[in-house]
Amino acid sequence: MLNLLKQLCALNGVSRWEDEVRAFIVEQVKPYADHIRVDAMGNLIVFKHGKVASGHDLLLSAHMDEVGLMITRIEEDGCLRFDSVGGIDRRVLIGKQVFVGEKRVPAVVGFKPIHLTTREERRHVPKMEELYLDIGVDSREAAEQLVSRGDVAAFAPEWVEFGTNRFKAKAIDDRVGCAVLIKLLQEELPMDCTFVFSVQEEVGTRGAFGYAFSVKPKIAVVVEGTTAADVPGVPERQQICYPGRGPVLSFMDRGTVYDRELFERMRDLANANNIPWQLKHMVAGGTDAGAIQRSREGVRVTGISAAVRNIHSPSSVADQRDVEDMLKLARLLLQALAKEY
Repeated sequence: MLNLLKQLCALNGVSRWEDEVRAFIVEQVKPYADHIRVDAMGNLIVFKHGKVASGHDLLLSAHMDEVGLMITRIEEDGCLRFDSVGGIDRRVLIGKQVFVGEKRVPAVVGFKPIHLTTREERRHVPKMEELYLDIGVDSREAAEQLVSRGDVAAFAPEWVEFGTNRFKAKAIDDRVGCAVLIKLLQEELPMDCTFVFSVQEEVGTRGAFGYAFSVKPKIAVVVEGTTAADVPGVPERQQICYPGRGPVLSFMDRGTVYDRELFERMRDLANANNIPWQLKHMVAGGTDAGAIQRSREGVRVTGISAAVRNIHSPSSVADQRDVEDMLKLARLLLQALAKEY
């Protein structure tokens, strides 16, 4: 599992540019799938028969895209101006390395030198328009040979394993969900399942609005990464969740009130099988579940997440044990749902 996740996190898949991630996943699941298609939005939709014929009633979803930057202007001196794609804390950007466009042009996020800033400027986080990308050229003409406006930049991939079962990478949200779904697809399934690897979740769950109508599930399981804030200086009530304490089971976030019966079933399955689990201390974030739940006449949704520190940054941190337990719990849920058919 960890090796698969490492490969997934190394791929660039900023929202609307998920092609590289999608191609890798197709390669991983094609030998096991009964049907594969890509819809108009770019969602990868994979169907696999299981022991019980349940059609498209059950959907499992994880999003392929990650946050990043989009080039908006090329300056006369060759520096690039940009805006964010998805929610990025500007504090994590300064000095970070990114790769721009299909050519993967190396770049560094720059800002006015510290000795030229005023005391007032040093009290505030720089605005996005004050930052720039340095790609190592000295003119607009030279820059235009390498990049174009509208190109996207992804954080440089660097995988680090450290401490006790911890790993650091970019795009753990939601390559962790993609890894779980791939592993399930490669197994014999207790019932028919439709797996969706979605696009543009980070910019408003846009991909989910389409596939929820075309797949027409009765139940959807969204497998995600979710924000953890268990760091020094944060009051316990605001720490949300904790890497290493098991999968996060969702009862509500800012986009969804999750199906009560499915939530209780996952909780009971975890308890009965000695799988650690946790709840969030705060209502925060949102997932594709919000779009799926409100499609057609409505869909029952549930969520399993990994707690991720420094989410939406190149230094996201998660725990290997949580990822393994997410897979175990998802497997148990499929087995339980199959018994109803």
